[in-house]
Amino acid sequence: METSRSQSFFLDIRSRELSGFKVKKRPYFGEFASDFKESGAVTIEHNCIETPPLAVSFCKTSKNSHIFAVSDEDGCVNLFDSHKKFTSFASNHDNAEKARISEWNAHQNAIFDICWIKEDNNILTASGDQTIKIWDAQENKCIGLLMGHTGSVKSVCSHPTNSDLIVSGSRDGSFNIWDLRCNNSSKSRNSEVCIASSAVVKGAHLSSQAKRIRRGRLLQAASMSITSVLYLKDEVSIATAGAVNSVVKFWDTRNLKAHVTQACPYPQSSVVKERRLHGISSLSQDLNGVFLTASCMDNRIYLYNVLQLEKGPIQSFSGCQIESFYVKSAISPDANHILSGSSDGNAYIWQVNKPQVDPIMLKSHDGEVTAVDWCPSEVGKIATASDDFTVRIWNTQSNCCSSTRSPTSQRRRIMAIPSAECRKLLIDEELMGATKGSDNSYISDESLHQTNSSNPIKMPIVTTPDAQKRKISSISNSTELFEKTPEAALKSPSSVLNPPSSVKRRTIRDYFLVAP
Repeated sequence: METSRSQSFFLDIRSRELSGFKVKKRPYFGEFASDFKESGAVTIEHNCIETPPLAVSFCKTSKNSHIFAVSDEDGCVNLFDSHKKFTSFASNHDNAEKARISEWNAHQNAIFDICWIKEDNNILTASGDQTIKIWDAQENKCIGLLMGHTGSVKSVCSHPTNSDLIVSGSRDGSFNIWDLRCNNSSKSRNSEVCIASSAVVKGAHLSSQAKRIRRGRLLQAASMSITSVLYLKDEVSIATAGAVNSVVKFWDTRNLKAHVTQACPYPQSSVVKERRLHGISSLSQDLNGVFLTASCMDNRIYLYNVLQLEKGPIQSFSGCQIESFYVKSAISPDANHILSGSSDGNAYIWQVNKPQVDPIMLKSHDGEVTAVDWCPSEVGKIATASDDFTVRIWNTQSNCCSSTRSPTSQRRRIMAIPSAECRKLLIDEELMGATKGSDNSYISDESLHQTNSSNPIKMPIVTTPDAQKRKISSISNSTELFEKTPEAALKSPSSVLNPPSSVKRRTIRDYFLVAP
């Protein structure tokens, strides 16, 4: 029974791979670095005092995707409209005044991460004051307070389909899961609804050199901060990364006693030998959840296929400098490109299928480029934040944005029938309708020619292209293919492609190696 379910799941994956994902493709701009231009910049300041931005995020819905939020070191949040036209002679301060939608003081400490939820009506702010706040983005009013961490909250992420579920990671070494539908009815001093976490995992990324006493209680732990968390697209899995090493751990939210599996850029043997491992500053995933990136402090960005975690990273990208945990990266929604900040004052864009090719270098900032984000709906638009107190918006030029047709769309193109024959076909419409069998399958071209033999007309021969035949053949024989080359079912999460419920397994642990 287990074997049949495994084959069913991976058959569904292969069918999707053959048929293609229905994801909006970004245009190819890998060779148009000179045409990737800055469209505007805004200065982040309060009361005429500039402050470094720490996080930037575009709205998630298409109708609001031109709006982006910026949080900063002073605990303020700004909302800007990227559709505003910036003139070349205007200062960044003037641009900010023109594009700003709203501004408010959200925390009395730095805000390290922000996250849009509930159709962009609310925004989460993760702060150094050890709390997460829920804000009404229109009224700029706090409507909830998440309390429970004992260290700065470094990362926050919402569930992919249910934004009432939140995961957060903290410098205290724990990650917490929150359900916004639950509250203990208590109020803070500012009459904010306080929400306690639904689950806590402490010491998720402890140093292997942490000293322990006989009873197993932690006596002393080295750096254990969790730097990034992700709620994966399977809706039940969480990925976490920390400052102590380059290991990404994966957890099943239904059983959090231990991580289910992990991924690392180095061989396991080197981990055992206490090889020095660099921390991870950020994680990101594409729209389908098939790929996951980890920005490592060894100045590389590692790309993982979450269905093949046991194989390690499938690619790595170098060229940027990641000298602080503030430098982030993000994979594009279609998984074609990776965008990263850098300590050298530039931003970099790599083409995923050409990791050896030099990245596009975006030069305008005068300080370390930290947070970055892709606009989810507007093709070729990105945002980069920097210690030079600015956030810059970049766009590909219109002449570079005309993407070529996909092979699928090209196959669907057909030649028009000559007008005389078209009129004849319209006259004989009833006869043509009769050429369908009772099972709705069309009769052969030869039979059709015989039917019209009394009044012959040259009909265009419409056949399936050879490439399409091969594709259909490969799909029909996919069961046999999987029997010959099955995936390692016990080593891969079911998560990532979110197959229909009819082919889902009952527990994600079936797809992971259980940690010892």
